[in-house]
Amino acid sequence: MKNVLITGSTSGIGLGIAMQFAKSGYNLVFHGLEKDGAEIAAEIGKSNGINTFFSPANLLDPAEILLMVNEASAHLGDIDILVNNAGIQYVSPVEDFPLNKWNDIIAVNLTAAFCTSQAVWKSMKAQKWGRIINISSAHGLVASENKSAYVASKHGLIGLTKTLALEGANYGITANAICPGFVKTPLVEKQITDLAKQQNVSVAEIIQKNILQKHAVKEFVSPDAIAALALFLASENASMITGTSMPVDGGWTAQ
Repeated sequence: MKNVLITGSTSGIGLGIAMQFAKSGYNLVFHGLEKDGAEIAAEIGKSNGINTFFSPANLLDPAEILLMVNEASAHLGDIDILVNNAGIQYVSPVEDFPLNKWNDIIAVNLTAAFCTSQAVWKSMKAQKWGRIINISSAHGLVASENKSAYVASKHGLIGLTKTLALEGANYGITANAICPGFVKTPLVEKQITDLAKQQNVSVAEIIQKNILQKHAVKEFVSPDAIAALALFLASENASMITGTSMPVDGGWTAQ
């Protein structure tokens, strides 16, 4: 069975994706900052009869990213499918946006995805098969106020996806981006709380006026919907789908 590396896979969207791949029998490399990450990986491995590996690599450090890929490959074999899911967020007007926050968001959301892709690229080319799935965002297609670094990083991730698709085309490697709308994850919940404090209004008001107001369908996106799409993009049936950016956003970017 193929080996899948998913960054940011011990919570939120990444964990949902990991669960879908586990149920389908893929071996998994888990990554995350949760203290019980190793236990999460072991339990999912045991309950689904698959091999797992866990890495707490700091995605701000390219050396740790390379070590994660090398150690995972040593334990499970070469990575066949890479899902760049990890992401961070910070909300602030441009004039007040801290430079260190900008640098961290670009590093985790964009540079880390380049580093992981580069680390698995040689083995994917050698076996003439690979799947790279980048979890971008509706904010990779459109912008919102007070999210300069996040929007820039997610637009950049789509650009990286297109380049990887072109460079991998002759080697059986596809690269695609999934662009979710608002998913109720710890990242989004923190964002909602921050906005409520900034605007001095209730969390419920932020959800209705600032969050779901963007969606034509007034619901949060389900992590399971994103996971199902990722699973399809990893399949043989998706071999002719590459270089795309697929919104799963309740009609947000159709407006």
